Amino acid sequence: MVLINDPDFETGKGDFDGTGMTYYGRWTYKYEQGARQGALGVLVVHETAPASYGWDTVASSNTNSMFDVVRDNPRSAHPTLEGWIQRDLATELFKQAGPDFETLKKQAQTRGFKPVELKDQRLSASYQVKSDVITSHNVVARLEGSTHPNETLIYSAHWDHIGVGKPDARGDTIFNGALDNAGGTAALLELARGFAKGPKPERSVVFLAVTAEEKGLLGSEFYASRPLYPLETTVAVINMDGMNPFVPSRDFGIYGTAKLELLDQLKTVATQSKLRYTPDPKPQAGYFFRSDHFSFTKRGVPALSYAAGQDWEVGGVAAGKAASDDYTAKCYHQQGDEWKPDWTFAGAARDLGVLYALGQQLADSRQ
Repeated sequence: MVLINDPDFETGKGDFDGTGMTYYGRWTYKYEQGARQGALGVLVVHETAPASYGWDTVASSNTNSMFDVVRDNPRSAHPTLEGWIQRDLATELFKQAGPDFETLKKQAQTRGFKPVELKDQRLSASYQVKSDVITSHNVVARLEGSTHPNETLIYSAHWDHIGVGKPDARGDTIFNGALDNAGGTAALLELARGFAKGPKPERSVVFLAVTAEEKGLLGSEFYASRPLYPLETTVAVINMDGMNPFVPSRDFGIYGTAKLELLDQLKTVATQSKLRYTPDPKPQAGYFFRSDHFSFTKRGVPALSYAAGQDWEVGGVAAGKAASDDYTAKCYHQQGDEWKPDWTFAGAARDLGVLYALGQQLADSRQ
């Protein structure tokens, strides 16, 4: 069993970016490291604050079909068993074995901590796996540049969501993914339409709709590891993972707190629309590692995921934060992520103008 997030999360002090999550705090890294250490299984203890989402999100995200790329040696990347365990259940297991969960948790947040065996505790798991090899697709469109066609700007969005799963309290089994990420996919199509109708860019512009983001950024990872157009000449990636369907905001952000030159260019463009930059309000959530831009940034390509701000033009920060919190609690990776009658898409339309202007600047510059 391992804890979610980093050792610094509760104290805010240490070598792991304080309360901001690093990749070492992600559940994906816990599984990867477990595999490297030869663990048969890894259970991540769920706590809402350090995970940044409730148990409902965990349950609905992991109870239907799971995907991975075909690997020569799957055990090198995954333990045989990967899962989450509720905190109360973990606490009870610790109690039965003797150690106090909170005491060991504090010790685990310090340098030099060694794993502790839960004596006389055993895990018995019985499950059947129906394994199929399927083909899913990244969808790519390219508008060739007029002057520097071998240099590429990428707009990206993932077109997948969770699919079909267990029914919720209403009996709904369909995870529509209206905001996450039909919104981003629609934005990608609108940007493609705008560039196709507008002045031809000097650099080539690629519109990349990737698959299997919800299964571990698999589609973007596949493209980034086997790019159609060289990453060495890819000047930037602008990713859209959810758009603001409500009223416009007075601010904007990006996923994570990385210091990026690309962010400076976005700030300059956004100023023309009277938008100010607001740092990630939830650095502990590790959003920087949770969307498709990450597949490119870790390979040295300037990339970011745009995030709408929370300071709404109507209702201010209180209204924007309330809507964000409500979405996380009731809709994120749940059946409730579906079209709402109060959506005006005014915020998305304004933000698309900003992203289009940024793309024009990048496509027509020599930076």
